[in-house]
Amino acid sequence: MLVHLSLKQFAVVSEAELAFGPGLTVISGETGAGKSLLVDALGLLSGLRADSGVVRHGADRAELVAEFSLDDVPLARTWLLENELDEDDACQIRRVIRADGGSRAWVNGRPVTLGQLGELAGRLVEIHGQHEHQALLSRPSQLALLDAFGRTETERRAVEAAAAHWNGLLAERDTLSAQGDVSDRIDWLEHQHAELDREDLEPESIARLQADHRRHAHAAGLIAACDGAFAQLGGEEDPSLSRTLQHVRSDLQRVVEHEPRLGEVDAMLDAAAIQIDEALALLDRVRSDLDLDPAAFDAIEHRLGRLHELARKHRVTPEQLGAHRDAIAAELDTLRGAGVRLATLDGEIAHARQDWRAAADVLGARRREAAQRLAQGTTALIAELGMGGGRFDVELEPTDGDRPDPNGGERVEFMVAANPGQPARPLRKVASGGELSRISLAIEVAALGMDAVPTMVFDEVDTGIGGAVAEIVGQKLRALGASRQVLCVTHLPQVAAQGHAHYRVSKAASEGVTQSAVQSLDAKQREEELARMLGGVELTREARAAAKRLLADVV
Repeated sequence: MLVHLSLKQFAVVSEAELAFGPGLTVISGETGAGKSLLVDALGLLSGLRADSGVVRHGADRAELVAEFSLDDVPLARTWLLENELDEDDACQIRRVIRADGGSRAWVNGRPVTLGQLGELAGRLVEIHGQHEHQALLSRPSQLALLDAFGRTETERRAVEAAAAHWNGLLAERDTLSAQGDVSDRIDWLEHQHAELDREDLEPESIARLQADHRRHAHAAGLIAACDGAFAQLGGEEDPSLSRTLQHVRSDLQRVVEHEPRLGEVDAMLDAAAIQIDEALALLDRVRSDLDLDPAAFDAIEHRLGRLHELARKHRVTPEQLGAHRDAIAAELDTLRGAGVRLATLDGEIAHARQDWRAAADVLGARRREAAQRLAQGTTALIAELGMGGGRFDVELEPTDGDRPDPNGGERVEFMVAANPGQPARPLRKVASGGELSRISLAIEVAALGMDAVPTMVFDEVDTGIGGAVAEIVGQKLRALGASRQVLCVTHLPQVAAQGHAHYRVSKAASEGVTQSAVQSLDAKQREEELARMLGGVELTREARAAAKRLLADVV
């Protein structure tokens, strides 16, 4: 729901702040005061292209900001989350249009493209009154509204699931078929796998081999180092470290009775002697493992060279050869089973197509029933809205059904005959803006506002009507406001009286520059505005009395 709209340096508006609540909000004002500027602002915030003409004369830029509550808009909340633009349960759309015609847009403070702006706004607000603004002119939107009206969510999910399954099988068959004759590749992969399988390619084995190679390559140096260390640590002749420690301890033990702290020194030297003994034992084991064996070294070098050769051939590191071998084995299994899989896929695809067709038929039946009810309800409302003899139809055109369509087995087109005796034409081709707005209003009221967009804007839907029809239009808008937030720009008091809230747009000249101002009206001010709309500039007692009656008659 739209909760706040801010305009700065926009056309003839210097600055305006508007707060909105649920229900029907009407916007009135004198001709040329700029009533429709609010609709234009929402259109620009919905991603429409702008030019420098929307920037107030003398200003360097116009700034538009709309804030929405997402409590009743799960589709918008999901879109924001998917595009990493979410910010709690609120949504702020901001757009700045420069005097040179350039513009930038932000959602929750993060820059977005006009395409993203349009995608988000399409989930938040729907503007009726200008052809390019109307979501109902889009066939996908018409289908979505019909499905919402018919409450076909369960059936549609079944069709989508069946289509996804069918499509997956078709893609699998296309992939396998595109491989053609795979016998040559199987032969080549078998050769590759056999070559790799002859080697022990486990990473641990390769690590041990590399360690053995380093040990044999430096065997002479290791042997000399071990022998030298053994002689210095524990040799039978002085001055080995082990014998030196023994002499030191003997000297200290002879005098320890005269200085007790020397006992601590002796204990430390005893611990050192134990460590040296353990080091000597480990040195002995290491030395016994070392041997100058040229034949063993050659064998290790040969195997390691073979691994490096295989790694270069397959463009991997030696440590990755095992994983590469397993990948070849997996591809072999797939290719060997491709022929068998292709033979079974045709049957599975035929069965999947039958499942989709059955689900689509169930959905189609629900849609036809909903289409009849929506057409009857909208046709009745069209007559009430001053288009007597007009007719509204929902045309369902079957698709070929040869490919899995997640939308079902038919396309939808809203058809309208505005006058008696005229053939029905697609709603998107209806020429009159006033007729189009009233037809859109009739559709929304008949559908009880069941499309997913929470805020609906009607711009001059009362053009060309008056009297009782105008009152009916107002009543229908108010009824729609029970389930959706509705904003309506109007010049008729019968419509304005039905609003739950009322804004007045006025203009005045200041220092030779025309400016528009927007004012929220209280109960008394509403009476005055309705009286002006009824009686013109001169507010007579009769006009004020009529305005009071209009407000009193609102149910």
